[in-house]
Amino acid sequence: MSERKALTSAEIETALHALPGWSVVEGSGETPTHELHKRFGFNDFAQAIAYITSVAGPIDAMNHHPRWENVWNRIDVYLSTHDIGGQISANDVKLAELLESHFATAKSKS
Repeated sequence: MSERKALTSAEIETALHALPGWSVVEGSGETPTHELHKRFGFNDFAQAIAYITSVAGPIDAMNHHPRWENVWNRIDVYLSTHDIGGQISANDVKLAELLESHFATAKSKS
C-alpha cells in the first residue's frame, strides 16, 4: 500500500475494522473529498489541549497536517491526504493509529 495513493473502498473498510469509532465522512470544500473522522472526548479543556500538544510533534514528523476542531472537552479529527486530492491514503490510516495510541495513553493518565 503506497502512502500517497488513495485507498480503495475495501482497503478503507479493512482499516476501519482496526480503528474503533472512526468513520468516513464527506470533506468540506469545493472539491468532493473523503476523510477519516473521529471525535475524541476528554474530561476537560486542559486535557484536550494536552492531547493536542502530545501529538503535535509526531504529526509534524509524519509531515501530515490533519484538520481538527476543539470545543471544550472534545476534539474532532479529520484525516485526508491533500497531495492526492483530499482522499484517504495509508498515511491517514497510520496517523489515525498514532492518534489512537496517544489517546489510550492520555486516558490512562486521567
